Amino acid sequence: RSTTRLILNEAELIMALAQEFQMRVVTVSLEEQSFPSIIQVISAASMLVSMHGAQLITSMFLPRGATVVELFPFAVNPEQYTPYKTLASLPGMDLHYISWRNSMEEKTVTHPDRPWEQCGIAHLEKEEQQRIMVSTDVPRHLCCRNPEWLFRIYQDTLVDIPSFLKVLRDGMKNKPNLKKTKIANTVHPGRVREAHCQTSVQTPHEARLT
Repeated sequence: RSTTRLILNEAELIMALAQEFQMRVVTVSLEEQSFPSIIQVISAASMLVSMHGAQLITSMFLPRGATVVELFPFAVNPEQYTPYKTLASLPGMDLHYISWRNSMEEKTVTHPDRPWEQCGIAHLEKEEQQRIMVSTDVPRHLCCRNPEWLFRIYQDTLVDIPSFLKVLRDGMKNKPNLKKTKIANTVHPGRVREAHCQTSVQTPHEARLT
């Protein structure tokens, strides 16, 4: 990611991964590279490391037996946001999933003055701003417009290398042996039936497509 939810010490993380696993580490950018070139890299990778975000959908192109490592910012509980963990566990994917969560508030950078949809909270009452600032765990919520969720998920993170490597080492110990695993049938999505599209105007500056 190049604008929000950054890994602030990306170079240090790359070096740590290269040294730990004696592997070549390649960075990919959805903003700067073509999609086919990204898929070419990922389809030959043994591990994909990324902050939580839509870019992790590319894990569906990983080869069997690869590892998905999802990083979560401070105060964001991995157990509550599991789309990519679920993807890795689908029949036929055969991916090993590991999550790391930043537990050190001093290793996070927040942006309270940004627009609300990019994690800003300046539009909220002072008491609510203060409550969110001192919270250490985003409570369960239904809506992606939840200000506390947005404030925390768009933080930038200085990844703590020792704790990250420990989580990785411990997670790799539990990696299943694919030679003993029967290949599952390929997953095929069901056919969409009776689809309907509906538009509605919410305000002079907001419309909704359902």
